[in-house]
Parts: sequence; structure tokens; C-alpha cells
Amino acid sequence: MLRYTASVGFDRRLAMADIEGSLAHAAMLAHVGVLSAQDLTDIERGLAAVRGEIARGEFDWQLALEDVHLNIERRLTELVGDAGKRLHTGRSRNDQVATDVRLWLRGEIDAIVVALGGLQGALVGQAAQHAATVMPGFTHLQVAQPVTFGHHLLAYAEMFERDRERMLDARARVNRLPLGAAALAGTTFPIDREFVAARLGFEGVCQNSLDAVSDRDFAIEFVAAAALVMTHVSRLAEELVLWMSPRYGFVRLPDRFTTGSSIMPQKKNPDVPELARGKTGRVNGHLVALLTLMKGQPLAYNKDNQEDKEPLFDTVDTVLDTLRAFAEMVPGIEADATAMRRAAEDGFSTATDFADYLVKKGMPFRDAHEAVARAVRLAAGRRCDLAALPLDELQQIVPAVGEDVFAVLTIDGSVAARNHRGGTAPEQVRAQAADWRQRLQGR
Repeated sequence: MLRYTASVGFDRRLAMADIEGSLAHAAMLAHVGVLSAQDLTDIERGLAAVRGEIARGEFDWQLALEDVHLNIERRLTELVGDAGKRLHTGRSRNDQVATDVRLWLRGEIDAIVVALGGLQGALVGQAAQHAATVMPGFTHLQVAQPVTFGHHLLAYAEMFERDRERMLDARARVNRLPLGAAALAGTTFPIDREFVAARLGFEGVCQNSLDAVSDRDFAIEFVAAAALVMTHVSRLAEELVLWMSPRYGFVRLPDRFTTGSSIMPQKKNPDVPELARGKTGRVNGHLVALLTLMKGQPLAYNKDNQEDKEPLFDTVDTVLDTLRAFAEMVPGIEADATAMRRAAEDGFSTATDFADYLVKKGMPFRDAHEAVARAVRLAAGRRCDLAALPLDELQQIVPAVGEDVFAVLTIDGSVAARNHRGGTAPEQVRAQAADWRQRLQGR
């Protein structure tokens, strides 16, 4: 039963946050006259010693003491005597653990925001380098229209920016102080919750003691945001896996992010992207686990909430490790511009440009769409690109076609024509990359 109910095997990770919260609580108790100045001095000295023992790996964690809180309190009392026993005045492990998790998670969110910026910077660097590298743009995984590789990569920079915004938005709700709620109803001691909040850098206090100790929606919200981060990483990972395949041959990954086969010497497997794709399911699972954990709990605190930590800890580790790995891998991606261009030319990707050309000549779009479809069928039957069809044959389909159509039917002309904010034109991609660099440097 002790093994089954104890959490110290994993919640010791909260030790530094627990000490930080205890120091603020002790300072508040002294501030309102519940603790003497000498008790506060002893507690601060003792907690400093405990912090050092933990940092050096010398702390004696005991399963019999159940959790991180009692282990630290036991050692503090050994070091400073009765002052250590007075530290828990006016609080419960219920509001203590909620405070610890919020303190810890706040710092991890900050680290994830930094890691997102690192990956964005890597994507922007590649985008600037490949602002004019043409590749096929896909819908339904079919060649649709030509785009540039730089434009494609900047799409992920935008996704990760929304992820960053979600993380910062979630952080604001994480950053509220539950301490002072005690077990569930508050405390009879004259505590000053705003004093503790200011000391710990919280933006406010939880307004209802029952809610403060019992809900974990802040953790669920974080994991939901993390699941979206991993979803975006997984989409990029899937494309890298496809692009690295000989059937595409668009990119090569640095060797240290791939492995060979144990039996097939020619293989170079994209292990890091594949693992990221797989680990996305792991984080999605943690989200479902936390939602299920919370859904049937009556107010207030229940032991179920001990089960919030391992999914939360693993989500943080998975997201941070993945973002850092991709931030290191992306700058080393080598694009094969020739293979990309060849693929863009294979799928009649300038057909829409041809239709737009006819519309500008005065033809209704639906008629232009039908005329271009006829031209595509003709080119497909001859196994050639639209631009390879003779002018006189194009004019048999649409008499208004002129010599200027061939500028429209080229891959480079197609991407250059989309020269507006958000478009794929090389000029726009360079401008967007420069704007991204400025934004990232200003953070």
C-alpha cells in the first residue's frame, strides 16, 4: 500500500518549487506575526541546507514519508527543530502541492516558449536561404501549384507562433496562487495571500478555496497547448519523412538525426522525425488521461489528483526534447532544388496560372477552367508540360491566347506572380523572413 499510494518517486521533481513556496509562506507568517523572526531565520537557513543537499544528490528520500512535502519538512525539522514544525502553520498539502505544480509549470512554459523561438529561428534561416527554391505545393498530396521551399517552411513558423501565443495565454492562468486555501476552506490564521503572491511572482490569487485546491484545468490547458505543438511538429516530421524518401528526394537530413538499417546497408532512416511523429500520440494520450482524471471528481481535493504529475512531467520533457532536437536538425537540412523543380513541373502546376491568364483576357472563370482542362488533357496525352504545347494548338482551344502565355506557364513566372503579403513570391518570402528575424531578435 505504501508503494501504491506514495508519490515521492516522481513528485520529488517539484522539490525546488516546494522550497521556494515554503520560503514565501514562512516570510508571510513572520510578516503577519504568526512566526517569530528567529523561527523565520532558522527556517530560511534550514531550507537553504535542504536545497543544497538535493542539488548535490545527497538528500535521503524516504518512501515512508509519501511525498516531496513531508520529506523536505522532515529534513528541515531535523536541521532546525521546532521552527521546522511551525512552517506548516496555515497551509495544507492540498494548497501546497497546487502551488508547487503551478510554480514548476510556469518555469517550464517559459522554457518551451524559448524552445519554440529556437525552432522558428531555424525555419526562418532555411526560408531565407531558399526564398527562390521552387517546389510543388500540394493539396490532397497531389501537385497543385508551384510554391517556394522558403514559403513552405514559413508556414510552420506561423503555426509555432500560434503555439507560442497559446503557451503564454495558458501561463497567465497557471500563474495564480492557490496557497492560502489550506485543505479546502481557508484558514483561521491572519494570512496575507497577496504578500505571498507578490513574493513568488504570481499575477493574482485563486479566489475560491474549494476551486484552488481541487481543479487542474490549468494543467489540462497546458497539455492541450502542448498537444497542438506536437501536432505541428508531427506534420513537419511527416513531410520530412516523405521528402527524404527516394520517391521524392527533396531533402537530405544530417547523419546524426538518422540511422542505418541493421540488415539493409543502403538505408538511411529518418529516426528523429519518425520518433517525433510517434511521441505526438504520447502527448495526446496525456491530454486524454488528464481530462479523464478530472471529469468525475466532486469538490474538493481527491487523491486522484496525485495522478496529474506523471503525464504533466512527461509532456514537458517530450515537448522540450522534441523542439530542441528539431531546432538543431532543421539548419542542417539540405534541399535538392533540382528534384523539387522537376516535381513541380511534372504535375501541370501552372494550370491555374493559365486559367487566370484567360480570365484577364476577358473569359469567365468557369469557361477558362474548362479550356485549361482541355489543354491539360492534350499535354497529358503527349506526356509534356503545358509550356511545351505549340502556340497554334493553344489558340485552337482559346483563340485569345497570345505569345505572352508562355511567361505565365513557367514555374518561376508562376511563383513570382504571387507577389503580395502572404504570397509565395521570392520577394515576399525574403521580406517575411526579414520580418521574422526582427521579431525573434526583439524577444
